[in-house]
Amino acid sequence: MNSGFANLPRRSLPEQGVAEFREAFGDRFVTAEAVRRHHSRDESPYPECLPDAVVFPHDEAEVAHAVRLCDRYRVPIVPFGVGSSLEGHVLPIEGGITLSMAGMDRIIALQPEDFTVTVQPGVTRTQVNDALRDTGLFFPIDPGADASIGGMAATRASGTNAVRYGTMRENVVSLKVVTASGEIIRTGSRARKSSAGYDLTRLFVGSEGTLGVIVEATLRVYPRPEAVTAAVCSFPDLADAVQAVVDIMQSGIAIARIEFMDQRAVRAVNRHSRLGLPETPLLLFEFHGSASGVQEQAGIVREITGDHGGSGFDWAEKPEDRARLWAARHQSHFAGLQLRPGARSIATDVCVPISRLVDCVTQTVADLESVDFPYTIVGHVGDGNFHVQMLIDPDSPTEWQEAESINRSLVHRAIGMEGTCSGEHGVGIHKMEFLQAEHGAAGLELMRVLKHAYDPHNIFNPGKVVAWDAQS
Repeated sequence: MNSGFANLPRRSLPEQGVAEFREAFGDRFVTAEAVRRHHSRDESPYPECLPDAVVFPHDEAEVAHAVRLCDRYRVPIVPFGVGSSLEGHVLPIEGGITLSMAGMDRIIALQPEDFTVTVQPGVTRTQVNDALRDTGLFFPIDPGADASIGGMAATRASGTNAVRYGTMRENVVSLKVVTASGEIIRTGSRARKSSAGYDLTRLFVGSEGTLGVIVEATLRVYPRPEAVTAAVCSFPDLADAVQAVVDIMQSGIAIARIEFMDQRAVRAVNRHSRLGLPETPLLLFEFHGSASGVQEQAGIVREITGDHGGSGFDWAEKPEDRARLWAARHQSHFAGLQLRPGARSIATDVCVPISRLVDCVTQTVADLESVDFPYTIVGHVGDGNFHVQMLIDPDSPTEWQEAESINRSLVHRAIGMEGTCSGEHGVGIHKMEFLQAEHGAAGLELMRVLKHAYDPHNIFNPGKVVAWDAQS
């Protein structure tokens, strides 16, 4: 596939800049090809794009120094968490420095009495929950991959629990960020609310490393529910399953998770995770609350699914059974890849108002009936978010173009339904062309003004989210 990266000008450090980085970071300024290659791609379909060097900072002061050096020499700097992003976010398409946050993996403070935890950006979501295990609290944002907190904040991630607990937008209390001048700012306090000035926290959450580098995050955490149970329900066809979701959400039930998989996705996870789920469209549910509340919620949901042809409302009450079921759902991306060994995945990510979900999904399926490559559909459909995973031959321009045509049609359909081009993956490179359709020319220009103001030399993850020049 032709990414066009080869045609972009690269901005590399001069010899003096290399010497200053080596003096500051020693053997943590790495130019070895194997390390650069490891940081040259994410889970997007784009080909690898090597940085000139990878820097491994230990603390916020070192990040600030690296940013100051890059700003002095007008060289790009691209933060890298674990590389699980799906839209080309971490690709250093103009060269420069990749800033690996792997060494900034410390839990800074647990504040259980305030329901917050403060961490460095390289901490992963499972590490947060491991640290909280003895407090009776948990961090609910669960995008599937064991992503880093810095990356999750930068992409405004969400996942299977978003229908009840929200996304990173609702669950980041405050941040520390390094600006283009190398200053370290705090975007807010740990107070539960504030009316003091602009909401800088929300500006950096979702900025994808284009406005600054996140070096600390304070997160909202929640009491672990008294009772948790999960269930699986199969449906004769896709439309019935999706309509059941709409009715469940409109009933006002405080369900914790509600996930959809089409029959192709079920087939893939059966093979990958050695499950025996019926290979028809299905919904996965999880209920949180008191023992009696969970039973009441599940009973109402069972009635609604039955009205739409749902069958086999099978329970998974033991923690190990629930864990196995949700692990299979989280691994659906990699399970899907096994349907076509050697394929690359193009994953869509639209979100629409729940009342338009049935139309959006069924029209998308109609589009997919004409393609020759394998695909699966999964979704956090409780909040109107679903994904098509298209498995293309990376050496076939025809399949790439066909998949992009499907994606383009789906995105414009979602926007036309007052939805969004991305519910959780973010923009990166892949979704840039859709922002004007979603936000309008004036909205996109305001984003560009912010980019120029926050990053006057265009060093922070250039070529992502919004083009530097209006004509680009």
